[in-house]
Amino acid sequence: MAELLKGKEVVDALNERLKVEVELLKEKGISPTLGIIRVGKKSEDMSYEKGAIKRAETIGIDVKSFVLEENTSQEQLIQLIEDVNQEESIHGVLLFRPLPKQFDDNAVRKALLASKDIDGITDQSMAGVFSGTELGYPPCTPQACMEILDHYNIDAAGKKVVIIGRSLVVGKPAAMMILQKNGTPTICHTKTKDMPAICQDAEILIVAAGKAKAIGTEYLNKKQIVIDVGINMSEDGKLCGDVDFEEAEKIVKAITPVPGGVGTVTTSMLMKHVVEAAKKRVR
Repeated sequence: MAELLKGKEVVDALNERLKVEVELLKEKGISPTLGIIRVGKKSEDMSYEKGAIKRAETIGIDVKSFVLEENTSQEQLIQLIEDVNQEESIHGVLLFRPLPKQFDDNAVRKALLASKDIDGITDQSMAGVFSGTELGYPPCTPQACMEILDHYNIDAAGKKVVIIGRSLVVGKPAAMMILQKNGTPTICHTKTKDMPAICQDAEILIVAAGKAKAIGTEYLNKKQIVIDVGINMSEDGKLCGDVDFEEAEKIVKAITPVPGGVGTVTTSMLMKHVVEAAKKRVR
């Protein structure tokens, strides 16, 4: 049976480190603060916001929430973002997307300062991921994948790493982050030919396919580390990943469960970025 790479263990260790860093910052007169901007009352956004606030409280990070009505104009939202950009007491900003249809997503994203973009949504943040520089912060989901690899001492250097999915949210930044770890990434997508054979040759497999249990035994090998990013609802109404966990667990060396894996760590990446942003104020 595969080793389970549980997110809770990663989160607990990270939280303890962040608590220490927050206390040190507060001793220097800086209280790390997360700004949350939400338009409307989508249940999934409100649920995530609640979880983020709880995680922040655990670590000692302050939170300021800004909630706009769903019929808010683009000008009002951009003005709010610009106000938050100028608010020195707010170190990082989480902007819930997708936005209602009346908004130009590109224009809204461009309004946010990269230095406060803790979820990697701005073009400058993505440029930072690709250039390996500190322009903003990387998207939290692929960084959660890297945090899991680090916590469980899984060295990507020199390894064949296959990433299923080419989105800017997970696939492309994950490939760049693997390169920074000296791994050799290959990105697979819906047009990839003979994908199972490519994946089966991987030593580390990061899956962001966006389809429940899409990855079965023909993609796997017994020495493989599998990081399952997917969060789906199975036919029986249960949360599941993009990997057929029941089959994979019998074959691979280690795997992240769903739920309880990457998703658990993602919110902590937001907090890590807030603390990093606050630390830059000390420099």
